[in-house]
Amino acid sequence: MDYIKITGGKPLCGSICVQGSKNAVLPSLAAAILNKGTTVLHNCPNLSDVKVTLEILKFLGCKIKRENDTVTVDASVITNNYIPNELMNKMRSSIIFMGAIIARAGEASMSFPGGCELGPRPIDLHLKALKTLGVEIEESHGYINCRLKKMQNKSVHLDFPSVGATENIMLFASLSNGKTTICNAAREPEIEDLQNFLNDMGAKISGAGSSNIEIEGVESFHDCEHTVISDRIAAATYLCGTAVSGGETELENVCPEHFCAVTSALAECGAKIKTGEDKIYIKAPEVINKIDIIRTMPYPGFPTDAQSVMMSVLAYANGTSIIKENIFEQRFKTAGELAKMGADISVDGKVAVIKGVKSLTGASVYACDLRSGAALVVASLAANGESRVYNTHFIDRGYQSLAEDFKNLGADIERIYQ
Repeated sequence: MDYIKITGGKPLCGSICVQGSKNAVLPSLAAAILNKGTTVLHNCPNLSDVKVTLEILKFLGCKIKRENDTVTVDASVITNNYIPNELMNKMRSSIIFMGAIIARAGEASMSFPGGCELGPRPIDLHLKALKTLGVEIEESHGYINCRLKKMQNKSVHLDFPSVGATENIMLFASLSNGKTTICNAAREPEIEDLQNFLNDMGAKISGAGSSNIEIEGVESFHDCEHTVISDRIAAATYLCGTAVSGGETELENVCPEHFCAVTSALAECGAKIKTGEDKIYIKAPEVINKIDIIRTMPYPGFPTDAQSVMMSVLAYANGTSIIKENIFEQRFKTAGELAKMGADISVDGKVAVIKGVKSLTGASVYACDLRSGAALVVASLAANGESRVYNTHFIDRGYQSLAEDFKNLGADIERIYQ
């Protein structure tokens, strides 16, 4: 079994360029099937989730070409309007193809998606929105069968600002007649990036980044090139790694505004933060201060995807901190693995109480999802002795070269392939 071996105690120093965003590139690749031509996406990270997405595009009939971080999608011909179970089970966000396939083919069929086990992440918001817009949906034998009856251009109100549901509506409604409004839309930077990409192809969408998005449907799209934004969660991971291990690092190819909630929390911990237009600098605190409470919230609140790596930081804090998880109910699985290293963390439902300790001890630990894997690597950077982080396939879903990047910053870390 592959694992990442870390010997803690080495402060990080230097600079790295942050990869393209996982959560931005996946919906953009799905959007590429809306254009009956060729689309070029730059800054595409080499992730297992991206590989699965490209497999889905190939299954649908697209021709794919990849050169380094540039992916070219030729969607001139679509031969399938369904996604088989074996592909859907590999990735939760595969549901994002639903709106795009219906818009392109008039109908779509797919099983319920797989991915990290973070508790219930119902897709009812996606289905409810599509039904409102005129899609007939039938669930049968584990599959969701969708058929566009007649497009209904309406105002769609989301009960929760779901990123995936917002993206699905954007993809579906952008290639239609009439106007659609999304109320209580997700405001994440990845939504704005999707809007920019769709508009580059000829869509007429405005309002991304706010709670209301307006979509004026168009008949067709045209070829374009687009550069995916940087990954704010990867950036947060490197910042947290620096905070626990000591030293000072600079991240390049970032938009500091995209993760202000994280940098604010790290500043409260005592880190010194400086930001530039596309750079961010952090100097680790001599003593990590506790944080009274962190509440995960939809953007621009503290991101749930950065909660696990922040827990690793607070495990070393001077005092007791509290994290309240408001998005995914099983996001605290990291706590049990950190306890193997000596962390003092108690979990009660949506609340984790972290009593900081002076040091953690290296141990063999197991990632239980993407973000917990990164958090265990972060915690290991400052632990006494050697740690081994297993289940690296989870980490590969969202990080292009986590071990290599930390090694380039001075960590004693190595990816072991077996």
